[in-house]
Amino acid sequence: MAAQDTIDALVAEVAEDVTVMDSATALINGISERITAAVAAAVANGATAAQLAPLTSLAASLDASSNSLRDAVVANTPAEAQARRK
Repeated sequence: MAAQDTIDALVAEVAEDVTVMDSATALINGISERITAAVAAAVANGATAAQLAPLTSLAASLDASSNSLRDAVVANTPAEAQARRK
């Protein structure tokens, strides 16, 4: 395999990985948002914060995971690639 073929394959693989990571972040955020909405609805219907604490904790954990994933992608994406995405 020629050097350019190797580079092209690596660029394509990284682009695919970034797409997958972006999708994972969107999924994690979506689940967290649904949990947060469900907690708010439950509180509006009389549930207590103590009853909903496990769900609130789960949403916070998902948010932290999403933030970690986003930070890892940003930290490992060259500045010129980030500029192209904006």
